[in-house]
Amino acid sequence: MKNIFYRGLLSLVFTLMLSLPAFSQQKKLKPGDAVPSSVWTIPLEVVNHPEKTLNLSTDKNKLILLDFWNTWCSACLKGFPKMEELQKKFGDKIKILAVSNQDRTTLEKFFATKNGQRFKGMISVTGDKLFHELFPHKGVPYIVWIKDGKLLNTTDGAQVSEKTINEILGGEGSSLQTVVQIGRERPLMLSEDFDREKSLSMVNYSVFAKGRIRGMGFGSGFHREGKVIYGRQFTNLSLLEIFSTIADEIFQKQKESFSEKRRIIEVKNPVPLDYIKNAEGGVEDHNLYSYEYIVPLAKADSLYPLMLKNLSEFANYSTKIEKRRVKCLVLKRTSAVDKLKTKGSEMSFLFSLPKTDVQNTSVYALVNSLNAIPSVPLPIIDETGYTGNIDLKMGVISDIASIRKELSKYDLNLVEAERELNMFVIKDK
Repeated sequence: MKNIFYRGLLSLVFTLMLSLPAFSQQKKLKPGDAVPSSVWTIPLEVVNHPEKTLNLSTDKNKLILLDFWNTWCSACLKGFPKMEELQKKFGDKIKILAVSNQDRTTLEKFFATKNGQRFKGMISVTGDKLFHELFPHKGVPYIVWIKDGKLLNTTDGAQVSEKTINEILGGEGSSLQTVVQIGRERPLMLSEDFDREKSLSMVNYSVFAKGRIRGMGFGSGFHREGKVIYGRQFTNLSLLEIFSTIADEIFQKQKESFSEKRRIIEVKNPVPLDYIKNAEGGVEDHNLYSYEYIVPLAKADSLYPLMLKNLSEFANYSTKIEKRRVKCLVLKRTSAVDKLKTKGSEMSFLFSLPKTDVQNTSVYALVNSLNAIPSVPLPIIDETGYTGNIDLKMGVISDIASIRKELSKYDLNLVEAERELNMFVIKDK
């Protein structure tokens, strides 16, 4: 099963919303609202076009799709070839225009790169303020559909297709699902009616849902009071990723290193646990989950065990952290000579395969980094007994033999053994 737990929680990106003085009194538009008349004639700064500006005066009667994007958004770039293909297919019936709030220099520099050269066919508004105020959003890609001079809908990029465009051009009932992007600041799907009730205060909150929430990205967020975390939110992730993230938090609290090597999956069919790819190379929406759990501040220390218990009650799987006798690699000292003690420099930790550089930090951090190496098949545990901070530099490491070679410089070794370890176990109910 492909492990996605260690990829960056992704794909969740945010744009900076800028205001335009000339439109400072213009409220954001909602479906059915007419686009202000001045929008059709205002010169728009663009790149990848023979002229430096253009306007939409000749496109007013077309179906217009504004594709909000930024250079660091991989999902936006992935959608560009589809947008170009649709523009060619429908010709003068539609106008697809990319829109970015990044400045001209940034966009021109991007399109001059090897990666950017692939998308030179996409005309893009640059340094945009106008459309970002009329159609505010929290993340990209974000698509605004305009027809007959009015805002028709707002969606994510995945809903732009030959089918949906034909529906709108043909006057059929649209299958588009409106996307109003949701922030992570408030509890997931909690009505704003709650805020109007002055005598109410949140004590406990939980929501568990299957299927993609199009108004939110793939990722996670926290509810905090100062440094105290009393709530956690996951959106559009696999059950395996949600389970594993919660387990990781519990292991960290116990000062234990967690990785997929400390995870045991005892289910007949593990496929639904993980991400399921669709024909386009993305993930199947129906197998995504969102989960949020909030506890009183007094129970903040128990947040993650309570989350695991609550989620296990309603998911199709039971989960538990239990002792299992397993094979592992034990980190041991081979002499009493202290070659690890830090020289007291500023604390830093660089773990970037194939090298590791640890300064003024702990053996625990070192073990965590070694456990993240995919070529090491067994979990690594610490039995050095070393409690002080360490300095350690390791050269190229690609397998256990090379790791042992680098560790030997510090009188350390990895010894294969069996131990009773806490393991995160996922079972069928």
